[in-house]
Amino acid sequence: MFRDNLEELASMLSPIEPVIKEIQSFNKAFDKEYETEQLVEIVKRGKKLVTKCCKIRRWDIIKKPYYSHKLLGLKKSLERFCQIVMQTHQARDIKEVLFETKEISVGIRKLSLKEGSSNGNGICNQVAVMGPCRVPEPRGKVLGFDEPLKELKVKLLKDGVSVIIVSAPGGSGKTTLVKQLCQDEEVKGKYEDNIFYVSVSKTPNMELILQKLLQAKDYAVPEFQNEEDGLNYLEQKFRQLAIIPILLILDDVWPGYEFLVHNLKFELPDYKILVTSRFAFPRFDDCTYCLNPLNDDNAMTLFRHNAFLQNGKPCIPEDIVNKVMKSCKGLPLALEVVGRSLCGQPVAMWLKQAKQHSKGLSILHSNTDLLAYLQSTLDTLDDEAGIKDCYLDLGSFPEDHQTPATALIDMWVEQYKLDEDCDAFIKLHELSIRNLVNLVVMRKDDASEADSFYNDHFVMQHDLLRELAIYQSSFDPIEKRRRIIVELSRNNFPNWWLEEKQQPLGAHLLSISTDETFSYNWGYIQAPEVEVLVLNFRAKNYVLPVFMEKMDKLKVLIAMNDSIYPAEVSNFQLLYSLSNLKRFRLEKVSVPSFSTSSFQLKNLRKISLVMCNISQAFEKGTNKMSDNFPNLLEIDIDYCDDLTELGEGLCDVVQLMKLSITNCHKLRALPEGIGKLVNLEVLRLTSCTDLMSLPETIGSLSQLTILDISDCLSIKNLPTRISELRNLAKLCMRGCSSCTLPSTITKLQHLKDVICDEETAYQWEFLKSYLTNLKVTVHEQDINLNWLQIFV
Repeated sequence: MFRDNLEELASMLSPIEPVIKEIQSFNKAFDKEYETEQLVEIVKRGKKLVTKCCKIRRWDIIKKPYYSHKLLGLKKSLERFCQIVMQTHQARDIKEVLFETKEISVGIRKLSLKEGSSNGNGICNQVAVMGPCRVPEPRGKVLGFDEPLKELKVKLLKDGVSVIIVSAPGGSGKTTLVKQLCQDEEVKGKYEDNIFYVSVSKTPNMELILQKLLQAKDYAVPEFQNEEDGLNYLEQKFRQLAIIPILLILDDVWPGYEFLVHNLKFELPDYKILVTSRFAFPRFDDCTYCLNPLNDDNAMTLFRHNAFLQNGKPCIPEDIVNKVMKSCKGLPLALEVVGRSLCGQPVAMWLKQAKQHSKGLSILHSNTDLLAYLQSTLDTLDDEAGIKDCYLDLGSFPEDHQTPATALIDMWVEQYKLDEDCDAFIKLHELSIRNLVNLVVMRKDDASEADSFYNDHFVMQHDLLRELAIYQSSFDPIEKRRRIIVELSRNNFPNWWLEEKQQPLGAHLLSISTDETFSYNWGYIQAPEVEVLVLNFRAKNYVLPVFMEKMDKLKVLIAMNDSIYPAEVSNFQLLYSLSNLKRFRLEKVSVPSFSTSSFQLKNLRKISLVMCNISQAFEKGTNKMSDNFPNLLEIDIDYCDDLTELGEGLCDVVQLMKLSITNCHKLRALPEGIGKLVNLEVLRLTSCTDLMSLPETIGSLSQLTILDISDCLSIKNLPTRISELRNLAKLCMRGCSSCTLPSTITKLQHLKDVICDEETAYQWEFLKSYLTNLKVTVHEQDINLNWLQIFV
């Protein structure tokens, strides 16, 4: 062992010594001599030990075991140093080489920038000009964005705003708008070279974003221990640049990645983040700019630019061009795609496209590129949560129609077996966040939303997104479709409707829209699986389809009249056969008495009547309403102008839990019998401006928890017996400044929330010593005047 160890160590040391001397010379040049000190020491000890061992006699068996152990230990020390320490130094040196190479590259780029942005032939040097975060110029000519550019520019240059969200559905031109904004002389003059542009997309990588932002100014990108270190380093570098304002553009941010905006939001003077997204981010509602579709003039300009050669004279008839343009619904992407597809095409191709539009066929049928782009938005919808099904249901309502949120809630609660109305509203909110619908609130009222009351919420949808929903629902054969959406005019029926040997339809949702030219010769279809029936019509007189009496599984009926006056429905008795009906909603319909002997719906839970003639609906008849509707829990009456007095017949529905009578301006009095509604938990009488008083019998409503008399301007006094409402927890009385509180009000020991005007709040402040749990909120009214369009 002694001889083997001696020879092996000697052979290792012999070639190492000259290499060490060479390494020492390099380390001396880089001030790193300390790195080889330990190795030099090991080699010196090795030489000394080998020299001593070479002098040991062959027969000296006493020294050999001792020195054999020494040789073996030194050999292991040398191997360990070379394997661990030297390899570490080698990895470090490689990193340094890469870093030095990068520094050289950066130096070359800087030099090229100083020498100019073009080569000798005048060709633009792309490396110097574009950089990793330079704002790309818009493709082609930007048309139709003059007004949005002005509005967004004002928002951007406004003080006190650090984040701006440009939100709109896919294909609306958000990115083009922002790119064009960065070409504005005033914007460039303010931010100069401090505009950073990052395309985020579906799966962003923060490390890559940081790298791009740092490289944009030729900063070295060190290796960060974690994301926070990287953000701190970027903030430090941005702080150095902040002598000039900084604008960071995050393009195409998707849901779930709002944290990027938060993480990149630094406390720097005049530093702003401009975000584009096809989704809405609720936490940034106050600083969101919603980009609308182009108006007809701008849409035509953009369409002509793409559809016709610039130097050529168009030979397509003007009316055909106009029809095709309108089929694009003002969506810039559609105008470009359709325009380019028809550019240079013969008149026959234009006629074909125009005829498809006249027949109601969507441009999605003939433009796969446009379809694929819009389809990408649907790919993010959660099938398990039922969001996609809810989106597809939106095609059930007419184009350019403000759909009541409560109609959708009725559909979804029953169709998808949701527990509460608020569960359905959450799905609607999700669709709004994704910009698949526009949620319009005509009167902002957080208190009502907290109680799941959504009568002031309406839904609007871009026409192409509605067409996409209908298109997505039409893939299967008609008898296998989950939802069927039909638009009828005159006697024009789809072919499947007229077939003699018609297969039963398997649809769960059936929507039928008719106009004033429809003859109401319905024919007959078999739809035994339908759970939701939506009837959209425009007529003075309407005939319910006879085949609905065979819809044994029907749970929800929605009949909405789009004409000016309530329609007379000639065969209302068909409703009586719908034994499983749970909710029905009627708009602009004359409603007969609910107390006739034949009107019995044992499973009905909710009635909604909007802008209807209901003077006869609640009159006493041959039957009690409670017998006809033994499970009725909720009645919602809204904007029914002929309602002057509420009939006593309604007071028989003793199981009723919610009664809402809102915006019925001619209602003068409630019946004394209202005290019989002993199970009533919510009573809303909002904006019944002629209502003079509440009956004293209201004190019998022992289960009442919410009472809303907001904007009942004529109520001067609350009844004395209000003190008997021992479970009353919330009282809303906005707009009741002239209403006097009775002394007995102090007995409402469970009253926790009062929402009122400033004038009324003074009265309540004096009562806080009696009502220790009371919270008084002074309401600031927020009215959205866009609601006026609902009734146009």
